Amino acid sequence: MAFAFVLVGLCSSWIVLGIIAVLRVTADSRRARMRRSLLPPDLPGVTVLKPLCGADAGLADNLETFFTQEYENFELVFGVERQDDPAIEVVRAAMARHPEVAATLVVHAGADCVNPKVSNLLGMMPFAANDLVLISDSNVRAPSGYVAEMVATYYEKDNTGLVTSLFAGTGEDGLGSALENAQLNGFCAAGASLPTLLGDSLVVGKSLLLSRKQFQSLGGFDRVKNVLAEDFVMGKMFQHAKLRVRIAPTVLENVTQGTTVRAFLRRQLRWGMLRARLRPAAQLAEIVTSPLAMLPLAWLLMGPAALTWLLVLWMLRDVGGWVALRGFRRAWVPLLLAPLRELCMLLVWLRAPLKRHVLWRGHKVRLGAGTLVYAPVDRGVKAV
Repeated sequence: MAFAFVLVGLCSSWIVLGIIAVLRVTADSRRARMRRSLLPPDLPGVTVLKPLCGADAGLADNLETFFTQEYENFELVFGVERQDDPAIEVVRAAMARHPEVAATLVVHAGADCVNPKVSNLLGMMPFAANDLVLISDSNVRAPSGYVAEMVATYYEKDNTGLVTSLFAGTGEDGLGSALENAQLNGFCAAGASLPTLLGDSLVVGKSLLLSRKQFQSLGGFDRVKNVLAEDFVMGKMFQHAKLRVRIAPTVLENVTQGTTVRAFLRRQLRWGMLRARLRPAAQLAEIVTSPLAMLPLAWLLMGPAALTWLLVLWMLRDVGGWVALRGFRRAWVPLLLAPLRELCMLLVWLRAPLKRHVLWRGHKVRLGAGTLVYAPVDRGVKAV
């Protein structure tokens, strides 16, 4: 009974503290405009790096939000590694609509590294005119104050090394994308917010603001060019250098339109594999954060009242996170999908430590400790 009490207590505590962390971050958005008003008149220049690979669903709308930022001193640098990449025409059309915005499209051959995103960033970096760089994924949409709020957060406290953002899964148009959004707005948001606020950075690379010079002094992209979880490792580089990793109040939209159930399971399995390689013990302990997995123990302690306990925790984590990140619209979705989503994630939890290969941007690669990527060759694989 004591063992059951401890595990049920840990499950409850993690979920309660997780939603408090999400609320703590998003509550700061009320003061975001005031912080922006405190920015110095000579705004530091910012280069927004947008590595692209193909035309994601809604790419034109996503990019449009970056051309309309309320920040005077910024530029956009887009990068692709193929002359026939369909993203090129989307970027050129956006640039034509906004000639007033400094924007550059870089078509390059890539760099000598395994991680394709880092390869793209290395090819783009020489075209960045500013020391402050904001790395932003192609499938996010940003409010107009995004760049200003990221910069304000960077300068708000001394010793800040990296600023990141929470993101809300949006654009659900089917079961797969709805499951993805419920997972992103619940488990993922809490799992990124709580450790980071407690000083143990857990960075997701949808949005990263940093000083290029400072990052280079820590080893730069050379330290992450052959790992799959480059965002997590980048956060740790700053943390280990005794620099702050902070979360800005801005909530981005991560558009999941068109995600199938199969794609949802693949993405979550890949992320589970990353967690299993980065922190094996923590990944195994994730079972304790699942109210569904802890339900038998809760029933042992509470009897039928355990069903109420289960529902309350789902409401707090899944519905609470959804509302905090994107409001009450369609807030019934995560509660309706909670049982199926949690069953899917339990299967992912079981499979992730055992699976060795991952399909990554069309390439099957082997994943090693620390998410080191082993590139496929004609016979077997070799470490790079």
